This record gives sequence, C-alpha cells and structure tokens, in this order.
Amino acid sequence: PARHFDTKTTEPVSFFLSGLEELLAWQPDSNDDFNVSAVPLAKRQPPLHSKRPRTLVCHDMRGGYLEDRFIQGSATRNPYVFYHWRYIDIFVYFSHHTVTIPPVCWTNAAHRNSVPVLGTFITEWTDGEKLCESFLAGGEEAYRAVSEQLARIAQHYRFDGWLINIENTLSAAAVGNLPPFLRHLTAQVHSAVPGGLVIWYDSVLQNGTLRWQNELSEENRVFFDVCDGLFTNYNWKEEHLERTRGLAGPRHTDIYVGVDVFARGDVIGGGFDTDKSLRLIRQHGLSAAIFAPGWVYEHLGEENFLQNENKFWGSLAEYLPTHSICTLPLATSFSLGMGTSRFLAGKEEEAGPWYDLSAQEIQPLYPEHEGRLSTSCCLQDAWCGGSSLRVQGTIPPGEEHVAIRLFSLQMPAPPKLFLTLLYKLEGPHPDEFTVALELTTWDLGTCHEGSVTSLPEPNGRHHPRFLPAPPPGLAKLLAACARDSHGWTSRCYELDLQDCSLRDLSLLVSRQQPGPQETSFTCLLGEVRVLDAASMAASPPQVQSLTASQLWWQ
Repeated sequence: PARHFDTKTTEPVSFFLSGLEELLAWQPDSNDDFNVSAVPLAKRQPPLHSKRPRTLVCHDMRGGYLEDRFIQGSATRNPYVFYHWRYIDIFVYFSHHTVTIPPVCWTNAAHRNSVPVLGTFITEWTDGEKLCESFLAGGEEAYRAVSEQLARIAQHYRFDGWLINIENTLSAAAVGNLPPFLRHLTAQVHSAVPGGLVIWYDSVLQNGTLRWQNELSEENRVFFDVCDGLFTNYNWKEEHLERTRGLAGPRHTDIYVGVDVFARGDVIGGGFDTDKSLRLIRQHGLSAAIFAPGWVYEHLGEENFLQNENKFWGSLAEYLPTHSICTLPLATSFSLGMGTSRFLAGKEEEAGPWYDLSAQEIQPLYPEHEGRLSTSCCLQDAWCGGSSLRVQGTIPPGEEHVAIRLFSLQMPAPPKLFLTLLYKLEGPHPDEFTVALELTTWDLGTCHEGSVTSLPEPNGRHHPRFLPAPPPGLAKLLAACARDSHGWTSRCYELDLQDCSLRDLSLLVSRQQPGPQETSFTCLLGEVRVLDAASMAASPPQVQSLTASQLWWQ
C-alpha cells in the first residue's frame, strides 16, 4: 500500500493521516511493523514530572516527512539532525496534516536519549471548522471515538502522546464538548501509554472564538485544567508571564511558553537571541516550548550546520536543565545517525552520505567554554558508525590536566565497574598528552532530598585502574582492551566502589610536563562504555522464536 511503502523504491516510509475519515478508519495493519518504535523510552533522573521547569522542542520543517520518512535510512547529503537531547525534555513532531504520526526514526533517537515524543492533532481554517463540528458538536460517542483512536495510535506505534492544536472557530455546541473531549483523551493516553502526555496549544477560547492569548488566562484555563500542559502562542511580554505564573499556581511547570526561533510577529527574541526569551521564561519559573529550532538549518544553510547548531544550543545551555542517565550499561560511539562514510572498528567500510536517525547513539553533553573548550562531531574519522566526538581545548599555564564532562549520571554505583575508552589524539605532538576517564561520586546519604534543581557537589573523584589485559571471561566483550587499530588507542579500566552514587563521567586530558605556557589538544573519542561487572558476568538470555517478515531481496 502506498501509505506504507514508497511508490518509487518500495522502501517502507513513515506516514500521516488526513481528515477524520482516515483517523476513524485507522486500524493496526501487518504492514505497520516498520513504523513501530523499537526503542523503549530510557529512564532518566530527575523524572519528567519532577517540579523543575522543562524544555519542549516542537520540530516543524518544510511540511514534515522529508528524508526522515525513510524508515531504513537514505543517502541524504547534509541532512537535518538533532542531538542535544540531554538539554530537552519533550520532542513534538509537527506538520499541518490532521494526524501527524512522528516518523519512527525520531521516536527511536529520542527514546534512546530519554526524551518522550508527541505527535500532533491539528484542525485549521474552514476545513477544520467542519471537522470539529462533525466530531465535537454531536454527542459524546463521536468525540470519544476520536480520543480512543488517537490513544490507540500512540500505543500501537509506541510514541508518547499528542499536541492538540485547534486553530479554527468553534460553534457553541462544539466548544462545549471540547473540555470533556480533552479530559477523555488525556485519560485514554495515560492508560494506553505509560508516562503519556496530552498538551493543549493556546488558540481557541472557552466561548469558541479563535484568539491567541500568549498566556494562561481565564478564557483558556478550562482546557489547561483537563490535560497535561498548555503550549502558549509566541507574542508574549513579561506581564503575560507574571499573570500566567499567578494563575497556574502549583502547576506552573506545566505551562510551556512558546518561543518561535524564526521570531515571527512581535516577540522578545528568536534566532541567536532566543536566550533573551528563555531568560525571562525561567525567571518566572515556567517551562519553555522552543518552536522550529530547525531555523539553524533552514535559515543559516546546511553547509556549516553542525557548527551553527552547537553555537545555537550552546547559547541556551544555561537556561536548559539537563537530565541524567540512571541505568547501566552505558555504551556509545557518539554517532549522530548520519555521515559521509560508514566506519567499523576504525576502518572506513563504505564511502558516501547516509542518514538514519534510528542509528543515532546515546548523545553526550556538549560542553562549550569560549576559547578554552569545545566538543563537536567529527565526520571524517570514526571508530564505529558515521562520526566520532571531537574534544578540543587548552590546558591552562601551570595546570596538569583538564576534565571534560561527557555524561551526567545519577544512580547507585554497583560494587564493580568496567570502563572502556577508544580515542585518537590529533595534532603535531600527540605523545605530549595522556587520556583517561574520571568518575565522580557522592555518598548515598547525600542524595537529593526535596528540590532536585541543584545537586550537591561531588565528594569523590575516582581514576579507574588501567587494565593491560581484559579479565578472563570478558575478553570477547572487552576485546578492544588489547588492540589498537587504524590509529585508535583502546583502554580498559576497572573501579571498585562502596555505598555511593555515580555523578559524572569525564574525559581527563593530562600533559606529561606541566609548563608555564598553555597547551592545546585535540582528541577524537570513538567509543565509551561503562559496564556493571556483575551483569556482564551473567550469561546473556537466549534469543527465542526469531522470525523475519516483509523481505525484499535485491
């Protein structure tokens, strides 16, 4: 069927639904298997519902379903990718089709990095009025059918809920049924999808008029009261934020104040001034909804996209609380889900562009300190996948080393850890430097009580013991310990810990001779792994009842 497969190439594609008939007629189909997310939503700390302000990203690019619709990837040059997952809490895929089902590659990439994904249900213009009239103006049976279908779709494709965007006038009968529809949809999504969310976009008022409020007001709070959050329109000023904060009361973090990165209309700041908007939003303790950050790609062009993307998100980082990894194993080769070549074990296997967000790996923090430190993606050389992580910086005069924070962790430490690292030093004098991993911990007793906005300072710094050879029984898993290849150096470490909680994993770059001058370094990271020794010793479960379907031999 054309909906599930590209008519030119027969490749499986992601799709949307148009109109009420398609939504109500939808049912699970054996051709759907490709569209079901294969990656469960990874746990995070603090949990999403903790009371700190959140960051939602709403991705709206050229109508949606571009190269990201090809479920098994495509040979796209300079594609759009998103990888600052640690800095955001919710990802919305937006298009102007009635029912936007997020392309499965986005759900896979987001879930791997602990971020839930919402689709969009939108009605607009006169067609939208007719559509709303047909399911809202009648009895409860009609709107319940719609909410049940939306919940089933999210459950079936394994994404996490919906942004509801009604951008047309409603009759008195239709608007009367809107709050019960939203309440029913929210209950259905919560029961069908663990951690599911329904967020309402600030558009129509309780009397059915279409008038954007740019705030939570008495006119639109009836919708906020029956769902998980309100996404405000973009033309707000500080007094809107003050009123919103007062009206929202204890639910102030469920207000996502809209920031249009394209800065359309009368806004505080978009583009590289987006930080001005975020500063105000956070001063009032509210959550933020960053709309169309693809501006970096669309407006500044695809040539220097990765550099501009790091600059954009780097400028916002102080206003974006990050979330921490809280489960092991942690293993990543930093791939962005794209590349100009494919690498395996440090060797280029295949030249040519590729794009597949499902192949994106767990992403690190991207720390930037003007002039002293930068972390970025290197497409020219990698250990595995399409890219490695390039860490560039300087060691200040008189200092022996610098620590670059790669991952924030928050979990009880197992008694024994194994860590592996693959790296390559670049530059004229690579032998001047040594590279290692550092783990910081805190005592279990000091773990967060009450507010989780600021965590205590770490009280333990650990430099894991270098293992010249992997321990017996783990040689296969830790094969990388003993071999260097294609210029990559591999290292294996072990660390024994007691009664403490993991905090940060950092890269430690040291110079052999500290001197009065500063020294610059460039290091490529090919892979990092943190493994719980106990779970590695257990034999992996046997795979059972393996089947293959939908084969197309070429």
